[in-house]
Amino acid sequence: MKKIQPTVRRSGFSAVSHLLFGPPRLHRDLHAERDLVLTIAQCPLDNGQQVHVRILQTIYKKLTGARFDCPLFGSHWEQLGFQGLDPGTDLRAAGLLGLMHLLHMVMDPKILPLAHDIFRLSQHHRQNFPFCLMSLNITRICIQVLREERVSRECNRRQQVFAVLNDLYVAVYFHLYHVWKTQNKTISDSGYVLKEVEVLAKKKPKELFRQLDVHLKERPLPKDLPLEIWTHHPAEQRIENHDGSHAQAGGICFTGVCEQQVQEDRLI
Repeated sequence: MKKIQPTVRRSGFSAVSHLLFGPPRLHRDLHAERDLVLTIAQCPLDNGQQVHVRILQTIYKKLTGARFDCPLFGSHWEQLGFQGLDPGTDLRAAGLLGLMHLLHMVMDPKILPLAHDIFRLSQHHRQNFPFCLMSLNITRICIQVLREERVSRECNRRQQVFAVLNDLYVAVYFHLYHVWKTQNKTISDSGYVLKEVEVLAKKKPKELFRQLDVHLKERPLPKDLPLEIWTHHPAEQRIENHDGSHAQAGGICFTGVCEQQVQEDRLI
């Protein structure tokens, strides 16, 4: 927590202009939650922490449809769009928050179909892009938007930081996906597209939220979704331990994260 910078430091005319014409300040009672978000972004992946491994395995299973766990190191992570054999290397830019954003996308039944759409596009023979690496770039954008207080109004309205940042992450990724697909973008356009979505996220986050909301309402959901997803609230999400007990996780969902399973023939 000592490493974080909760807000962008401004001086001179920039500070005065931001004070007079900039977005509202984040309510003081939300500072602790904001600082926790930024602290998580400083935390590296630790393969010695079981919950870190479970998050990683869950993301892999949800995106690929695999039934069993995969090795912690290997070329299979490149299929998800990591650059190398060790996902922890790429996570240095966004820390564990980058994994938690991916987890949010695959664990929410209303958003999972969108995650699959984006993942399929990332595998396209011409329009392919590294899915997870792009995701980490979007997490980095969300961190910067938070530090520049561009979503403070929405955080204040909802009295949440984690949930708002989760929604912003999905909204930004959806916008990037829409642009990438409809404008036939390729990996050579990635720098330009990321810059464009970053500018939009800082200037018009409300518009991104609206676009995502319209998309989720227009897209029919699978008929077998449980009724409780409609009353599900991010602030109530918890970690489920092996003994059946639960622990709060600052509004981030770990309930349902895959328990580790071993495929028997891999032991031979």
